[in-house]
Amino acid sequence: MTKSMPNSSYSGGRKTATARVQLVPGSAGTLFVNGKLASDYFQNNAVYLQNLLAASDLVKTETKYDAQVFVQGGGLSAQAQAIRLALSKAFVELFPEYRKSFKKPGFLTRDARIKERRKYGLKKARKAPQFSKR
Repeated sequence: MTKSMPNSSYSGGRKTATARVQLVPGSAGTLFVNGKLASDYFQNNAVYLQNLLAASDLVKTETKYDAQVFVQGGGLSAQAQAIRLALSKAFVELFPEYRKSFKKPGFLTRDARIKERRKYGLKKARKAPQFSKR
């Protein structure tokens, strides 16, 4: 069921955050984000950690592989979603039979929504100054 892990990293993105994940055969199933444990990096925020670990919970192989993640840009929420996408890609590459279980909740789809640019004459992207008829 398990194959040898190719020596490549998998990338994921959300807004301006990008994440690169490399799975390494290990025993503890730990997740390191920028050299720190994931719980330390995300400051023990349950929402971010749950979003992050949802991909590894589908495969139930968190005890067989350690993940080393390099993430940059964006906020913590976008970074957690970028890591989830990269982890999902890595697990699908390793276990192709789990592709449907990752595809159904949308773990393999990049969320392409980004901030809209500000237009001249407006206060923000779409907010116009107050209109006065007289």
